[in-house]
Amino acid sequence: METTLRNLPVPQRVLFTTFLLMIGLGYLSAMVLLYFVDVEPHAASGQGLVAGIAEKYHGVPTRLEAALRGPMADRIGPVEKETVFSWIRNGATADTFETVKPIIDENCVSCHNPTSGVKRPSGEPVPSFETYDEIVDAYLIDIDTGLSFAQLARVSHIHLFGISLLFVITGYIISLSATPAWFRVLLIVTPYLAIAGDVSAWWLSKWEALFAWVVVIGGALMGLALAAQILIAIWEMWLGKASSGRREAGPAFR
Repeated sequence: METTLRNLPVPQRVLFTTFLLMIGLGYLSAMVLLYFVDVEPHAASGQGLVAGIAEKYHGVPTRLEAALRGPMADRIGPVEKETVFSWIRNGATADTFETVKPIIDENCVSCHNPTSGVKRPSGEPVPSFETYDEIVDAYLIDIDTGLSFAQLARVSHIHLFGISLLFVITGYIISLSATPAWFRVLLIVTPYLAIAGDVSAWWLSKWEALFAWVVVIGGALMGLALAAQILIAIWEMWLGKASSGRREAGPAFR
């Protein structure tokens, strides 16, 4: 008789069941913590889930970024624009200002200078962009570039090591399921793909905020896979029929 979850000795089923239940409770607790740390504060300020995640990893766009992505988007070419964004993401320091000064002088200073006469909708003159200090005072105050690379490295290695070990155990348990082999393989592989995509998206979100969507999708897939592993395993151990023969498998898994 081939070993399945339902055929396991009662002590082993009790061990697996209590482990899975604790893992399920731990995951729910993590979701509650995530809500209070990452969701609720942003929701209180009117931000959605994806926007909050983007802000966490990418940082808060400066007024200069917002202008170049919005009303001033057509004033600078895409390559020059990315150069300016990269300068801001790297801290917009005075030492590196020379890398963007020619772009600003050519595309911005004609309007952003004390004698241009150009005014904001409020009637106030537009800020001058002639010097580094004037740009910082007007558009680059309190630059927030999100989590640092050191912080990302710390949380990434903790998640990759910890979650990978967790899914070794839950994956082994679900491998004893009586479900088709292709389905067991899917449930085993999906969490690893999800966490790889999730963690990768943290780093990519530093470069492009749209990758925050991958963080959400990866987290959802991982949660769904874990829930399926827990529920299917517990069902088979206590409510499913005992197997009396070999499990059926597709041709590719025989």
